[in-house]
Amino acid sequence: MRVSVFSTKPYDREFLSAANPAGDHELEFLEPRLTPQTAKLASGAAAVCAFVNDDLGTEVLERLAADGVRLIALRSAGFNHVDLATARRLGLTVVRVPEYSPYAVAEHTVALILALNRKVYRAYNRVREHNFALTGLLGFDLHGRTVGVVGTGKIGFCVARILSGFGCRVIASDPYPDDAVAAAGIEYVPLPRLLSDSDVITLHCPLTPDTEHLINPERIAQMRRGAMLINTSRGALVDTRAVIDGLKNGQIGYLGLDVYEEETDLFFEDLSDRVLDDDDFSRLNTFPNVLITGHQAFFTEDAMRNIAATTINSLTTIEREGADAVSQSARVC
Repeated sequence: MRVSVFSTKPYDREFLSAANPAGDHELEFLEPRLTPQTAKLASGAAAVCAFVNDDLGTEVLERLAADGVRLIALRSAGFNHVDLATARRLGLTVVRVPEYSPYAVAEHTVALILALNRKVYRAYNRVREHNFALTGLLGFDLHGRTVGVVGTGKIGFCVARILSGFGCRVIASDPYPDDAVAAAGIEYVPLPRLLSDSDVITLHCPLTPDTEHLINPERIAQMRRGAMLINTSRGALVDTRAVIDGLKNGQIGYLGLDVYEEETDLFFEDLSDRVLDDDDFSRLNTFPNVLITGHQAFFTEDAMRNIAATTINSLTTIEREGADAVSQSARVC
């Protein structure tokens, strides 16, 4: 089938093309992000392949359906950016990549924890300037510290196992406890207790109405003073302005982010020659105890191969056997 691939970067073209070697699908690679203004670029395509910051709201879906699109293939596990009620009303099939490499995101999470704790980013810049002073670079042993994992799906469980290997005491909070997690020696506790007991708090849950601004002023006040907060899941899990206040008053001692709630117009683009008009993001970057990466936790060769293979496989399955043949975990609606 003909597929319009939005938000295309060189690596998307590379991995999707490799997963489609016989050219079974006609992949039209488009650099623009999918918006109401760019939706017309998919005219004549049977499917649209979209990424996390593409707009799949009511207006876009109606325009796509009017132009003949019948399938939305997401290059992501999350689907909070899709208006599912509208998709169902229009008879659109939506598929995703339910898992690609939990290790990729989990390992990046631990990288943020280590870099923040041992001030690696600050030390790197100092040494390049021949400044070998250690003042301001003091960290702490992770061994023996308590880490709270919020959300124990595949990624959260991977993070818990890695940090258990560091000798951390790992506790977890999830509305749906997993027996395998508990069997690994990880104790489930209520979220308020996790926040108050943890030296490090790391978020690994989907963005839903129940989890939006999960970290808010009330929850920050429940945290152990000076705790480290890590978010590699979805930006809107964190109330940015509340976190800024927490950093200013010292309630939050360290902040590591790979996602940001207003990242749509920032991440995945080179904006180095522009002045950013996002005051909250600019304010975050002024804190010496904040480390932000641009939604790169998923970005490993292994994950990219899996994302491309799953995406192409879903297209092929739907074309040959229909939408009902796609696995339940991959089909959103």
